[in-house]
Amino acid sequence: MESLKRKIIEEGRVLSESVLKVDAFLNHQIDPFLMREIGKEFAARFADDGITKILTLESSGIAPSVMAGLELNVPVIFARKRKSLTMTDGLLNASVYSFTKQETSEISIASKYVSPNDKILIIDDFLANGQAALALIKLAEDAGAQVSGIGIVIEKSFQKGRNLLEYKGIRVESLARIQSLNDGKVSFVNETMEGIGL
Repeated sequence: MESLKRKIIEEGRVLSESVLKVDAFLNHQIDPFLMREIGKEFAARFADDGITKILTLESSGIAPSVMAGLELNVPVIFARKRKSLTMTDGLLNASVYSFTKQETSEISIASKYVSPNDKILIIDDFLANGQAALALIKLAEDAGAQVSGIGIVIEKSFQKGRNLLEYKGIRVESLARIQSLNDGKVSFVNETMEGIGL
């Protein structure tokens, strides 16, 4: 998706060979026009899969998921990282390790919103080591739902996430696949584009 790649080049910041900061448009400040394009792209890629619900993780996965939900005309469920006083009964839980935060969190969804009749599309902002995606798959499977695929905004293809998911037989659709973040530059899979330095 060329508009996303351009945004990464223009506004992303390479912090290290494994960390790309995109808080200018995706996970702090949100570019709603880009999110609308992203939602349309995910909807087009999964249009024939009979998706009934989208599952994501708070908070950075919410914006692209809502836009895809609008296009597919399906509800969006987001797994919460902290239990609130109103979320007490019928919870499904999973643990997820955050590479960026270097910590493990418990995530939860209310089981009443996912059923064995659902075909789930999981959407997330990043795919790196695959831990968030695996935790979301566990939540969906614990509810008896079928995971039809995973939509990723930005994939770090030099990390093992895609391999883990494809080994489980899960279809992965990434809108921007990064080959490397070496020397302060973003290189995309199948093409090289220079990003903003450190």
